[in-house]
Formats: sequence, C-alpha cells, structure tokens
Amino acid sequence: MGSLEIRVSSREGSSDCGGTGRVSAAELQGIMDRIRSRVEEHKVQAAMDIRRLTKTSSRNRRHLSPAVEPLVSMLRSRSSESNEAAILALLNLAVKDERNKISILEAGALEPLISFLESTNGNLQEYATAALFTLSASSVNKSRMSASGAIPLLVKVLTDGSQQAKIDATVTLYNLSTIVDNINTILSFHPIPPLVAFLKTCNKSSKTSEKCCALLESLVVLDEGRTALTSEEGGVLAVVEVLEEGSPQSREHAVGALLTMCESDRSRYREVILKEGAIPGLLELTVQGTLKSQAKARRLLELLRDSPYPRSELQADTLENIVSNIVSQMDGDEQAEKAKKMLAEMVQISMEKSLRHLQRRALMCTPTELPLGKRPSEVSSK
Repeated sequence: MGSLEIRVSSREGSSDCGGTGRVSAAELQGIMDRIRSRVEEHKVQAAMDIRRLTKTSSRNRRHLSPAVEPLVSMLRSRSSESNEAAILALLNLAVKDERNKISILEAGALEPLISFLESTNGNLQEYATAALFTLSASSVNKSRMSASGAIPLLVKVLTDGSQQAKIDATVTLYNLSTIVDNINTILSFHPIPPLVAFLKTCNKSSKTSEKCCALLESLVVLDEGRTALTSEEGGVLAVVEVLEEGSPQSREHAVGALLTMCESDRSRYREVILKEGAIPGLLELTVQGTLKSQAKARRLLELLRDSPYPRSELQADTLENIVSNIVSQMDGDEQAEKAKKMLAEMVQISMEKSLRHLQRRALMCTPTELPLGKRPSEVSSK
C-alpha cells in the first residue's frame, strides 16, 4: 500500500471572496448571532462570512469553531442555497484543523453530506464530495465514515460525477483504504472499472493521475483488486502509461502497484506486465525515479526476467544482464528495440553520473593552494 496520505484538495480552502483578516470580538459576535438567527438570509450571509474568514487563517478557524453546530443544522434545510453555503463554510473550517474535522462529524454532518452524494444538484454533490474528502483525512473520522454507507455512494460518484467530484471521491476512497479492513468493502462495490476509465482520460502527469494510482496501489494488495485490474480492458496498460509519463509521485504508485501484483503471484502476472510494455518505463525509473521508485523498479525487473533468482553470489546479475534476459524473450521487434534503446540510455546516464561523482571527489581531495608561509610543516611539533 502506498505511504501517501492525501490531505489537500484543490477545493480545500477555496473561496470566491477576498479578505481573511483577523476577526474582531464584535465581528465574531455578529457572525455568531446571524448564524443562529431564524432568518434564512442572515444564516446564509453568516456562512459566507465564515467561509471567507477561514479561507487561509488557522486563527479564524479556531475562533469560529463554535459555528460548527449551527452550520451542520443548515445542512438539514430544504434550501439548496443554505445547504451549499453551510458545506463551503464547514469545508474551510475543517482545512488543516483536526479538532474541527472531528467536531463536524460529532455534530451530525455525516448523514446529510452522504445524502447529498445522491443529489441531482451537481454543485451540491460536488461540494459534499469535497467535504467528505477533507473530513476523511482525519484518522478519527475514517471508521465512522466507512460504517456510514459512504463507500458505495463514493464509488457511484466516481462513475457518474463531475470531473472534480470524481477526483475528490477517488481521494476519499484512498484515505478510507488506509484502514486495511476497508479495502474489502471498497472492492465489493467494484470501483476499479470506473477508476481505470477515469485514469485513461487523465493527463498522466497530473495530480488526478497520481490520486488514481494511489488508490489502485491500495486496492491491488488484495487478490480481488488484482483480478479486477487485469480483467479490465486496458487496466494494466493504463498503469504502465503512468509508469512512463507520470509525475515522480504517480510513477512511484504505479510501479508499486505492478510490483505488488508480481510479488503476490509472479507466474500469474509476469506475462501480463511484460505484454503491456513496462520495461522501458522501469529502466528509466531505475536511474531517474525517486529513491523508492528506483528500488521498486529494480526489484520488479528481477521478477520479470526468466528466473527471479540469482545464479550464485559470485555470478549475481547486473541490471544490464537482467534486462537483456528479459528483452531476449520479448515478442515484437519494436518493443525489444525500444527496451534496448532505453537500456543504452540508462547505461549512458549511469556513466555520466559516475563521471560527475569522480570529478566531485577529485575536487574534494585536491589540497587547497596555500601561500608558502602558511603551509603546515611536514615535521610535527611537540
């Protein structure tokens, strides 16, 4: 499972309003009076003010935390304007504030937020998904959210929601998947087909792609997840494309997912991964990826060769030998040539890095030229 805990959404802390200065005692009291008013317009205006003032200020989030309960009450209003204003205010109150995240759920926000996932109002569904994403970053909230029936509705949003709602649903599911017991529950609602479909439409170097791969890496920990990914047309290929074209973090999740599959059952997944042309991307990762990506790519290359075991300690395979072994078994001249080219480039990069390293060492080892009068004596004094 990936180590990334995704916490920041493009919607967290968003606001159309300017100004986030310190709240005076009088202004704070005025906002609290309006949010508790029986007049709908006053409450909506107060919610908008809370959203504005908590956009970037952690101090204001603390000062305005007493507004959580009346805002949650607004979620039960029949007015969509009131619902939307309350969600956006709660969203900003929860950003980077663990206590507010917990108190929002304790105040009863979960049930109405989940109901909004089924709303025909696109904005309401989108804002509710963003709020659940933000709240799911709290470890205290995860179990409660999982037990609330949110998971099947989040999968539905991943299937049918807007682009932004799909992104936030993906990350919410990822955050919930960090509780191992939840992975089975998530998989029981068949999230991989819509997740793969979403990944295929993404720019492979985007944050969206990173979030999709993070969730996939979590889900393939179980056999049901691996079976679903390989059964989905183009599923493994979509991951391989991220391996080649993604951001450093996306590629780390992609190689992690493929490595998990191959380590779980090499005989079952080796040919599947080779068939989709993973070798060039893996070669590049061994020299240009993050430290974790490099280690995972090397391990996966070892598993993908004809025999995953070294012949002996004295004849341990180099990476070049491992890759040559793989290339020699590959079908398709084009793919083999591409792999050989990547290997040559990798070796060249490695040689250049080694040369730079030697040059740096040479510079470090060269004694500084000192004036004759300041050179240390060769005979030590006692």
